[in-house]
Amino acid sequence: MHSGHIHLIEETRRLLGPDTAVVCVMSGDFVQRGDFAVVGRRARAKAAVMSGADLVLELPLPWAVSSAERFADGGVQMLAAAGLVTHLAFGSECGDAAALTEVAACLDSELYQAGLRRFLGEGMSFAACRQAVVGSILGAEKAALLETPNNILAVEYCKSLLHRGSSIQPLTVPRRGAAHDGAVQAGENPSASAIRDLLRRGEREAALALMAPAMGEAYREEEAAGRAPVFLENCERAMLARLRTMTEQDFAALDEGREGLCNRLYRASRTAASVAEVLEAAKTKRYAYARLRRMALWAYLGLTPVDFPAEVPYLRPLAANAAGRALLARMRKTASVPILTKPADVRRLGEEARTLFALEARAADLYALAYPDLAAAVGGSAWKEGPVIV
Repeated sequence: MHSGHIHLIEETRRLLGPDTAVVCVMSGDFVQRGDFAVVGRRARAKAAVMSGADLVLELPLPWAVSSAERFADGGVQMLAAAGLVTHLAFGSECGDAAALTEVAACLDSELYQAGLRRFLGEGMSFAACRQAVVGSILGAEKAALLETPNNILAVEYCKSLLHRGSSIQPLTVPRRGAAHDGAVQAGENPSASAIRDLLRRGEREAALALMAPAMGEAYREEEAAGRAPVFLENCERAMLARLRTMTEQDFAALDEGREGLCNRLYRASRTAASVAEVLEAAKTKRYAYARLRRMALWAYLGLTPVDFPAEVPYLRPLAANAAGRALLARMRKTASVPILTKPADVRRLGEEARTLFALEARAADLYALAYPDLAAAVGGSAWKEGPVIV
């Protein structure tokens, strides 16, 4: 949680009214770039509420660690399922919801799909093919919106809203400060990636100075408890052990596109002595590095794409203030899926919901093994913890 997130919340209330309730959808312990969250889900959710949000819902694991398309659709599903959300607010480099929606409509068209098949057959990367096809339909200016990460995710939000026929209106706020993965620059709002890099380099005070005040406080509490910072490298041997014991068939189950990427990961895992070496050996110009990271993470967590549910089966609150609790009370009447405030209640839900929660619980236990203090890595937390009330 940094100043850019606070700016988004503040701008949302400025545009929609000061009494607007803000519901955030947040990844849990693992994130979309295929990595461990540097601080656990409950601490981050608490910081979000203390920084201006009213209610934080957890994006379930299969959506949180997937492509931008699936990640965005999971968020849209959850907000639509709540039954009371009117606007979806997100940052973008362009700040133009109409232009983003036009590109989204293009991506959801048959004309685009036909063009994509043609370009992919020429061996180009998916990102390059997508931009080339959109350029051929809408022109270079609109296609250029797909060159930056926040615009790409914004387009996917708009596409999901269109595809699902949702009444929720997109509301985009221009991103200020450093780029998505940019380094820290004087006078700029920092990116989350820059703050994580400072922590990774041991520059703790510099990182804390760039966090939202509530996030800095939550981080210090987690650090004192031995639960932060969390990095993939803390579990690197466990991840390598998992990769080396997997068969070619196990790797094939991870490859959604059946493009042979699984074979490259399998071969790399036989000899590489670090996760970074595995990914570097498997990488080609055609495949995004984040996709490889996600596949390696899926392997560690025991996830396979065929196990991913088509629809979000429940809403799980992570943190709330008084206004958020009032929202939850309303949502119990308006939501189209169950609201899971007591983990044990999942046992009364359907098989798909129970299976998903079991995956979440296992992932939480594996995440804990990356705590700096292994004594803090007690298992079973997902079955014991309710929302943080601020």
